[in-house]
Amino acid sequence: MQIRESAENYLETILILSQRKGKGEVRSIDIVNELEFSKPSVSVAMKNLRENGYITVDKDGYIRLTDKGLEIAEKMYERHTLLSQWLIKLGVDEKVAVEDACRMEHVISAESFAAIKKHTGMA
Repeated sequence: MQIRESAENYLETILILSQRKGKGEVRSIDIVNELEFSKPSVSVAMKNLRENGYITVDKDGYIRLTDKGLEIAEKMYERHTLLSQWLIKLGVDEKVAVEDACRMEHVISAESFAAIKKHTGMA
């Protein structure tokens, strides 16, 4: 199943927030604040992610990644981190590198990413 870029971004954000705040401490409002999106937009996205089996939401509103969601989130985070670092090492301004990496992480093929990873020695 193909997952949309926006869903990948939400999953990656949940992963980052859970690492920052501690496991099981992520709520929709945290995502709203992190991404600066509206509450209704995040609410719809969380519903879609939950219905597709990428997250669970407990009775207290805490969001957790399922194994399926975690796999995608970790993949996006690895790509984002490596691509950002690589672009910075190439001399790209950090802000630009992070923004570009955020777009690149969603469209680069597994084959190309593996080649960059191998070439940079950042594996």
